[in-house]
Amino acid sequence: MTADNSDPYKSKIAVITGGSRGIGYHVSSALVDRGTKVVIGSRKEEQGQKVAKEFNERLGREVAVFLRTDVTRYDDLKALFALAESKFGGVDYLCIFDIRKIAIMNAGVVGDKNTCGAFSPLNDENDMFIQNINIGGVIKGNKVALLHMAKQDKSGVIINTSSMAGLYTTKGTPQYNASKSAVNGWTAALNADVYSALNIRVNAVSPCYVETDILNDLPDEFSTRKMIELSSKSSMENCVSAFLHIIEDSNINGEILGVWPEPLGFRIEPKLPMHPELVPSKEILDYVPEYSEAQDKMNKEKAAEAIKRAGI
Repeated sequence: MTADNSDPYKSKIAVITGGSRGIGYHVSSALVDRGTKVVIGSRKEEQGQKVAKEFNERLGREVAVFLRTDVTRYDDLKALFALAESKFGGVDYLCIFDIRKIAIMNAGVVGDKNTCGAFSPLNDENDMFIQNINIGGVIKGNKVALLHMAKQDKSGVIINTSSMAGLYTTKGTPQYNASKSAVNGWTAALNADVYSALNIRVNAVSPCYVETDILNDLPDEFSTRKMIELSSKSSMENCVSAFLHIIEDSNINGEILGVWPEPLGFRIEPKLPMHPELVPSKEILDYVPEYSEAQDKMNKEKAAEAIKRAGI
């Protein structure tokens, strides 16, 4: 499927959820300009078809296709990756953006007064709304991607979109912050399971506020709107560069790349250090290689079973 292993873009295929607007659109655009074909999934069918047509006309050939996709549904995600295989021959990269028109920032859902606050109504459905999309959609999309990448028996890259709200405390959106913290935790833990076993790298990009048309979706009464308007923004150029940097640098795995306001750019966010008094025993340190090898072997076997079970 992949003709040129020396070029991280040429003849590669990227599945991009939420690729029709905001950061997702700009990352998709940068990829097709560098020789990557993109398969865009989004709930916004008219906008998605328009973007795919734009890319195809700009490049003068078919480099993009669109499929209406709800990232909370496995059937939709399976169809999206099946399209990538049938149309372009497989998948090398997955970039997760999800966009719903309800008080939205960067990628995913922030929520409104009924779904995001500490004192929102005690409603089961409302409380899970943000989590189902922001972390549920990431987990489901990653799991489907893993099966397709593992089936190809070659390297792959998964990039999840998180947020600075998952790294630092902000007022007014505790459920959103929790969902993005969960994305960071999932990203690091999943990478630990699949990087050495399957050569699939999993990372996340965590921007600050970004100037996109999506910010216009925030209702005037949403108190965070003014804070966003007053805050320094991450540039779109730096956001796109962070995604491309992960694709280009094969040494980046299990990391969170924070995208900061100008002139700071992006960086790998530091991990919490181990407690200085918690020193592993020599016996544990000696056992680590054997343990890791056994886990990798088990994960390879589980991947093969899952591919067969899912009919992929």
